[in-house]
Amino acid sequence: MIGGALGPALAAGGYEVMRLVRGASSAQGQIAWDPGQALAPEFVSGFDALIHLSGESIVGRWTEAKKKRILQSRVATTRALADAAAKAPQPPRSFLCASAVGYYGNRGDELLGEDATAGDQFTSELCRQWEGASQSAGAAGIRIVHMRFGAVLGAGAGALRQMLWPFRLGLGGKIGNGRQWMAWIGLADVVRAIPWLLNHDSLSGPVNMVSPHPVPNAEFARILASVLSRPAIFSVPAFAVRLALGEMGEEILLSSQRAEPAKLTASGYVFQQPDLRQALEEILRR
Repeated sequence: MIGGALGPALAAGGYEVMRLVRGASSAQGQIAWDPGQALAPEFVSGFDALIHLSGESIVGRWTEAKKKRILQSRVATTRALADAAAKAPQPPRSFLCASAVGYYGNRGDELLGEDATAGDQFTSELCRQWEGASQSAGAAGIRIVHMRFGAVLGAGAGALRQMLWPFRLGLGGKIGNGRQWMAWIGLADVVRAIPWLLNHDSLSGPVNMVSPHPVPNAEFARILASVLSRPAIFSVPAFAVRLALGEMGEEILLSSQRAEPAKLTASGYVFQQPDLRQALEEILRR
């Protein structure tokens, strides 16, 4: 979802964009790469930046096999890109790599800036390894940015698409006790903030890609229902989430990350969609 929106936005801003694609490709603007294999350094030579956004979907019950795919699809690909960049004849200046606020684990009401410590969940370990896999590029003097995304809200894809159908049927509501904080960001801000990162060399290391106004799950449910002109009277008990989705439900739906975009805000970035109601109204009008 992010890459599909980001490519055209970067091109409109004057960037020349090349896409790494799976399988054989001779199309203009594309470079073929099998993510399970190493990447030849010459393929990433001469670029200003690499932006890495791919990874196995986290949706679904987390069997051991699923968790292995989630981990390898992020860590191995990041390491391959970082190694290629480090060895390139003309290394990129910057390497922007996705990560997630899951790094912080389940932290209740604690306000989480980028200097907060890691949690102790699977997602925390995933993000630690994911971010650590870029080490070779950093050692070669390439600026590394770990983009710790909250739930990205956009039309037709991502987290919001999963939520919409029960709310449109009037069956939406809070999950668990509804007090868990949801860090979120509108897709419109993602495609503005990433070019901001490209142009601000002072930003490096972890950067929380989240709105300045996280909300508790119950408030998110109430606002989404209101925007859709539906009630939000139903709720999903925590035990039902754990029974149906296991560890994935515990960490993604019931855990609390009250993350704030401390670095983005300090750098002068102004959010286009800082308010949840505004963001949802603009997204759902499309």
